[in-house]
Amino acid sequence: MREAVLKQKESTVAEIKDKIEKASSMILVEYRGLNVEDVTELRKQYREAGVEYKVYKNTLMKRAFGELGYEEFAENFKGPNAIAFAYEDIAAAARVSSNFAKTHEKLVIKSGIVDGKLIELNEVKALAELPTREVLLSQVLGGLNAPIQGFANVLSGTMRSLVIALDQVRAQKEQ
Repeated sequence: MREAVLKQKESTVAEIKDKIEKASSMILVEYRGLNVEDVTELRKQYREAGVEYKVYKNTLMKRAFGELGYEEFAENFKGPNAIAFAYEDIAAAARVSSNFAKTHEKLVIKSGIVDGKLIELNEVKALAELPTREVLLSQVLGGLNAPIQGFANVLSGTMRSLVIALDQVRAQKEQ
């Protein structure tokens, strides 16, 4: 019986370590005081943003993060904690956590990890303010398109001027 429990714990630690290694960012939150409806809504928002929200025992999270060199992050594991793993959009977990915390004061953002670097609460909030990937791409494409559009306008202006000049020459010859 004891060996089965130990194997289960080792398996969970391995699962946490795997998620840590795959995630581009992680946000640690304390959910003390949230009711079932609030937690369900939070999970839904994370899922829609492509973020995985998990609750593990603090001792198992401490062990997994400690084994991967995040001892300083592991110090935050006190109270009822959950961790949000973002795999694609680096700011997704921070964005959902911050937005949810604005309307639900009981959700406490503790800290996070982005690309292997520990970040504090103010950095999590700054990360949450970043635009989404789609918005950034559209801004870049808009910036790339502006010179081309300007060049096209210059060319069409020159053509327009030529047409107007030719029309004036035609009008003079008709008189």
